[in-house]
Amino acid sequence: MSTTVAHLKPGERGIIKEFSGNILPIKLLELGCLPGNEVALVQVAPLKDPIYINVNGSHIAIRRSMALLIELDLIQDTSAL
Repeated sequence: MSTTVAHLKPGERGIIKEFSGNILPIKLLELGCLPGNEVALVQVAPLKDPIYINVNGSHIAIRRSMALLIELDLIQDTSAL
């Protein structure tokens, strides 16, 4: 199942698949936002922007508009089955 970082719910995780538009800032790439890396939603700010994610052990705050550009494949939690 495919989604974006902006659509993650608390506790959901995904693997970065690709970037829409190929316009992700270099700083996010340096912090580990690369295809194949795992992303987990940490927290959403009260007004829904920014959102806080965990990528490779780094907590990063990104704007929702930027999070919409990062496409993910969701990781299904098999422990709930």
